[in-house]
Amino acid sequence: MIRKPSFRPAAFALLGSSCISPFLAAEPLTLDEQVITATRSEQPVRASLAPTTVIEREEIERTQARSVPELLKKVPGVSVSNNGGPGKNTTVFLRGSESDHVLVLIDGIKVGSVSAGLTAFQDLPVELIERIEVVRGPRSSLYGSEAIGGVIQIFTRKGDKQGLKPWFSAGYGTHDNREGGAGLSGGDGKGWFSLGVSSQDTDGINSRRQGSAYYETDADGYRNHSGSLRAGYQFDNGLELDGTLMQARGHNDYDDIDTSGFLHPAGGHNANADNRQELAGGRARFSPLDPWKVTLQAGRSEDKAKSWVDGAFDARFDSQRDSASWLNDLTLAEGHVLTLGYDWQQDEVSSSTVFDKDARINEGWFAQYIGEAGRQDWQLSLRRDDNEQFGNHDTGSAAWGYALTDELRFSLSYGTAFKAPSFNELYFPGYGNPGLDAETSESFEVGLSGMHDWGHWSVNAFRTNVDDLIAFDSTIGVWGGPNNIGKARIDGLELVLGSQWLGWDWNANASFLDGENRGDDANRGNELPRRARQVFNLDVDRRFGQIGLGATVHAEGRRYDDLANTERMAGYATLDLRGEYWLTEEWRLQARVTNLFDADYETALDYNEPGQAVFFSVRYQAL
Repeated sequence: MIRKPSFRPAAFALLGSSCISPFLAAEPLTLDEQVITATRSEQPVRASLAPTTVIEREEIERTQARSVPELLKKVPGVSVSNNGGPGKNTTVFLRGSESDHVLVLIDGIKVGSVSAGLTAFQDLPVELIERIEVVRGPRSSLYGSEAIGGVIQIFTRKGDKQGLKPWFSAGYGTHDNREGGAGLSGGDGKGWFSLGVSSQDTDGINSRRQGSAYYETDADGYRNHSGSLRAGYQFDNGLELDGTLMQARGHNDYDDIDTSGFLHPAGGHNANADNRQELAGGRARFSPLDPWKVTLQAGRSEDKAKSWVDGAFDARFDSQRDSASWLNDLTLAEGHVLTLGYDWQQDEVSSSTVFDKDARINEGWFAQYIGEAGRQDWQLSLRRDDNEQFGNHDTGSAAWGYALTDELRFSLSYGTAFKAPSFNELYFPGYGNPGLDAETSESFEVGLSGMHDWGHWSVNAFRTNVDDLIAFDSTIGVWGGPNNIGKARIDGLELVLGSQWLGWDWNANASFLDGENRGDDANRGNELPRRARQVFNLDVDRRFGQIGLGATVHAEGRRYDDLANTERMAGYATLDLRGEYWLTEEWRLQARVTNLFDADYETALDYNEPGQAVFFSVRYQAL
């Protein structure tokens, strides 16, 4: 395990150099692209009062990312924890909040396990993704439960309206890692579609560290087969229809967490699981009157898992989430939009383990007002959620921005949020606590950003207070369980800079986090577990004619794995190198070396992370 890195040089480099255009073209980053997650309606990135990171398809291919967690860990304010390599359970902490305090959408449809309250990021197919929007800060006043730390929305590939365009990719690398994908997109003046499939199969690494409990002397493999279909059509009367179908099937080998014979009488070895993520959704948009735009959306997401131990069936967990929404965007005047909306959601769980309750309904009504006057702009929102189990929860947010000059912008914001407990936390036999209350939070933020000829930068400082924090309590049940035992205070600072320097495109950010347990138990004053105190990311890229070169530095400070802060994991730093060669404008060859110096580190105690690895690929995209 390497020593904790010093962040003073990293911070100096961040503040003293320029960075970021996510594109290969030698141009400053433009912020005119449209985003929708921060407000639930389209607006330019530059107009968003919420800190928003956008990962486009071009960046996914340029950095040669192999998974969604790999993309997310480079976002400001994000810390990722992984249980032993590709396909293993991966959790995302956004701005220091809990891993289930982030709301995840795919093409506008809420996803995730109803029983565990988490999203299987490790199973989502990166080859089928068009873009990712990450909004940092509370968004319960627009989306309801879970959006304490923020919202992550993933958009699957979308066809344009310029004829048929096939794409293809294939690659091979260390640990017998084989990957491939293919698809076809197209359309005409009114309709479009995108169809794609992808596959991954790897021997993986040994997920557990030698000498740790439950260690087995084997590599823990992973395979994934996924497909997606997205299509839309715009009628002459302005009505727009679009829909999404997606399925991801994963098979995962792992070292089981129990060898005592208590949970698994056969011993708990040779464990594996089949996981399936499914999504079906549709949307209609139309304007009954010129200033009034209506959006109707409905969908179903499913998270299914079956596990086996010693060749025998172990457990089954199936969760299903049905949702529908009705949004009304009313343009009151230029720069002034009022949004009125209604959300309906039904969660259900079916399992080989019997839960006392297996379904609940949540309804939400919300209003949002976006306005501007001179150099000022603002976003105000209020929402009431009526949860079948937890009653009413009111949340709200207010954000204000002021353009100090044509290049500088100052912002302030405040927001409240809540998180309803998951079915596991409430009803899992021998563990759940049906007396749990919902977690609630309030957040304050101040920001300053600049957009210049040489690039752009931003600084955001925030504080989040969480009440009724759900954490493990040894006094619950027979073996302990979840309880509202604490409060938490999370302070953070995020720095981003972007430009070109010496002919290279630079992309850098740094996050500094202080998450403290403020409860009245023995852990008061301790750090919240599995959140790195410092995270630094640096991407550099340059294209020399037909050749592209790039590098990524990722560094994290130390973290603890437990509430008692007795299990410490050291900080680490990794260096990745990449290159590509354009045979033509449509064909290119790519090569990548990850963790060049073979750093030995953990993001979850006693779980290995991949060492040095090499991957080669070929990619085709019709123009």
